[in-house]
Amino acid sequence: LGLGSVGHPLLRAAVSLADGDGVVLTGRLSLSGQPWLADYVVLGSVLLAGAAFVELVMYAGDQVGCGAVQELTLQTPLLLPEQGGVQVQVWVGDPGQDGRRPVNVYSRPEGAEGSWTRHATGALSPRAGRVPSGLGQWPPAGARPVAVDGVYERLADGGYVYGPVFQGLRAVWRSERDVYAEVTLPEHVETGGFGLHPAVLDAALHPIGLTGLLGDDDGGAVLPFAW
Repeated sequence: LGLGSVGHPLLRAAVSLADGDGVVLTGRLSLSGQPWLADYVVLGSVLLAGAAFVELVMYAGDQVGCGAVQELTLQTPLLLPEQGGVQVQVWVGDPGQDGRRPVNVYSRPEGAEGSWTRHATGALSPRAGRVPSGLGQWPPAGARPVAVDGVYERLADGGYVYGPVFQGLRAVWRSERDVYAEVTLPEHVETGGFGLHPAVLDAALHPIGLTGLLGDDDGGAVLPFAW
């Protein structure tokens, strides 16, 4: 069919574009095919977590020699239906003189005809980001522990219902403007094929709301839209 297979859990095929050096990766998302996606519910709707968009474009970047997501902006939520699925496309354009490539993520309901919805847009870079050096000790010296008991119950009261796969926060410490956390996945969750499982990356963001870093002194939930 002119498609190349890919081994990502959320993406299954890729095709190189004939009019340049771009590529399109395609996949299908559904609650039956990827049941763990149902563990991310916001205000009563199952959404594709923002961290999953990051994982999609990270993987697409790997296919074209771009090791970093330089920027990514989420424009429209991707709602997952209770029945059936959605088609997903990750489009990567030609590189510029600096090697950067534009990237967009689209979807449309399975079986639907017509236009696609663009959910995210950004840029991939061939230059990998700086890797932080080791902390030396854990927990970091001088960091104060932050209580995490009941955090997911409080988030659920605000309309952010995280199922078991996304309840990965185990411990939090804070030192001035820095926050440190321990996050994990349930043992039964398959991680093969992911660069970084979206539930792990999402759990690493939960302390932002918990500690009021974005001005929310009540520890409310905050959904990221710019990366």
